[in-house]
Amino acid sequence: MEKRIKILVSNDDGIESLGIHVLVKYLKELGDVLVVAPLTEQSAVGHAITMKVPLRVTEYKTNGSFYGYAVEGTPADCVKMGIKNILKEKPDIVVSGINHGSNTAINIVYSGTVSAAREAAIMDVPSIAVSIASHNPQHFDFAGKVSREITKLVLANGLPTGTLLNVNIPDLPEEEIMGILPTMQGKTKWDDVYEERIDPFGKKYFWLTGKLIENDNNLSQDHFAVKNNYVALTPIHFDLTDYRAYENMKQWDLSTVSDKTIVKAEK
Repeated sequence: MEKRIKILVSNDDGIESLGIHVLVKYLKELGDVLVVAPLTEQSAVGHAITMKVPLRVTEYKTNGSFYGYAVEGTPADCVKMGIKNILKEKPDIVVSGINHGSNTAINIVYSGTVSAAREAAIMDVPSIAVSIASHNPQHFDFAGKVSREITKLVLANGLPTGTLLNVNIPDLPEEEIMGILPTMQGKTKWDDVYEERIDPFGKKYFWLTGKLIENDNNLSQDHFAVKNNYVALTPIHFDLTDYRAYENMKQWDLSTVSDKTIVKAEK
């Protein structure tokens, strides 16, 4: 008897979001799907994990039937909990999404959706993060189809250890999509401003606003590709080392820091 593919699904928009329900619908065509997702929205929490408060997990039902597990924690918590405590073994793949809103360029750093997939990569499980480029998506079916087909490709071809695939999909019908491209992380970022406001009681508070600084102008960059109606596939690794800077630092005179013996790094 052929072994069934085991797929762990999570997100950062919460277990009730439409995106995760579309994702589950399409991935069930490939194998057994287990949902372990945040109880509430956890957008932009990055790779936070819960340490100082109890982590509660409850069964979640839709229309009276078991759907998955809701975690009162972060996306990274969900993946850890799903693999270590609920499945008790590594799944064949982890898919995070479908996020409402793109996760490209510098925004990848803040994304809970990407962090769920990154946690899986840290645990040596192939993983994918999927986002649709709208906060009010109208074309989830195409995003679901892309998610299913990219999952099949990753299962067939694998990913390097420690690497996740970040997928961003324009919110368009399939016939308006220009193509699917391998891309690099772009450099577009937000120029954040904390706008000072006054509440009804006369007390000061701040609200995060800002404007997007678009630094990308090439289809090899994820943000620019999505902006020009391409699906962007970006491989991401959790190794944040800047190797060029590392090589340059070997030439620093570190003896000025301390009179202790300085051991040179191996080449």
